[in-house]
Amino acid sequence: MEPGKSYLNNIKALKSAILQSRYRAATLVNKELLTLYFAVGKFISVKVKEEKWGAKVLENLSNDLQNELPRLRGFSATNMKRMRLFFESWEEHSLISPTLSVQLQAIELEVITFRPTVSDQIENSFFNLSFSHHLEIILNTKSLDEKAYYINKARSEFWSLSTLKNHLNNQTFQKTGKLPNNFSKTISNDEIRQKALQTFKDEYLLDFINIEDADENDERVLESEIVHNVKKFLMSLGSDFAFIGNQYRLIVEEEEYFLDLLFFNRQLQCLVVFELKTGKFKPEYMGKMNFYLSALDEYIKQPHEQPSIGIILCKEKNNKVVEFSFRDFNKAMGVSTYKTSKVLPPAYKGLLPDVETLKKLMD
Repeated sequence: MEPGKSYLNNIKALKSAILQSRYRAATLVNKELLTLYFAVGKFISVKVKEEKWGAKVLENLSNDLQNELPRLRGFSATNMKRMRLFFESWEEHSLISPTLSVQLQAIELEVITFRPTVSDQIENSFFNLSFSHHLEIILNTKSLDEKAYYINKARSEFWSLSTLKNHLNNQTFQKTGKLPNNFSKTISNDEIRQKALQTFKDEYLLDFINIEDADENDERVLESEIVHNVKKFLMSLGSDFAFIGNQYRLIVEEEEYFLDLLFFNRQLQCLVVFELKTGKFKPEYMGKMNFYLSALDEYIKQPHEQPSIGIILCKEKNNKVVEFSFRDFNKAMGVSTYKTSKVLPPAYKGLLPDVETLKKLMD
């Protein structure tokens, strides 16, 4: 006898309650852990400033803690330095809680509270990220706005640590919303327009691409590398993109046309075309893209979907040339650039310490 619909609904309801409970429990555990690390960070920060604690003291402290609590994890000397960094990076934005006793002999684990202007930005996200997520954000951001952006994005889109690192490396915060585009004229829905502006970036880091010098002008090689590493490319694009295919075939009046890369974006509810250009942007690319988008909207787009968007991804661009090229086209388009390496140009080498030197300075 098969279970009835009512019984299956009961199972679904119980399963949902269990999963919600697990999520809430994990969130509470994470909040307690962050509160503890924040408090320990303050304790160490004060001791370093007032009693000149150094690396040796922290090593001895870590060893003694291990002796007192044999199964203790997460309190190595290195991790306690990170706790200090965690506290000091948020010190000016917090209301200095948890507090320490006057004699600094006890640590009171009170709830971390932020100044009202800061709390409005990160209130619902701060305690939902792991300590490792917070460290990556602290080490790779400068302003409060940038920290808040990555904290909120990582929480709302459930970024893994590797995904967060990818977005930090790609400088997503700096590049989001800076894409040269014609969305203001071509996307009438205000909500969709704002989402589109936040979805596409001015520049994409494709450091997973391996193109030999002999092939660097071959667009098919670039396309092949992206398709071969499509998961990493999707991470570079951001959330809600689904890959449909490359060299996607369109037939218009018995003639074939092929789109380099075709995606669907769930948040924008539209098809997105990426046309790849290994050289500098040229105005004539717009006409071809406008044609592709018209054909997609006519033959491929579903009735409930929004009009398609096209992104020309090229090696270089002149923003004024792009601006003039957009005029008089009625399809939503943008022009982004890509780079395949994070290596500094030769002219900038030597101006900054290398990674190992920076690590020693932090220690």
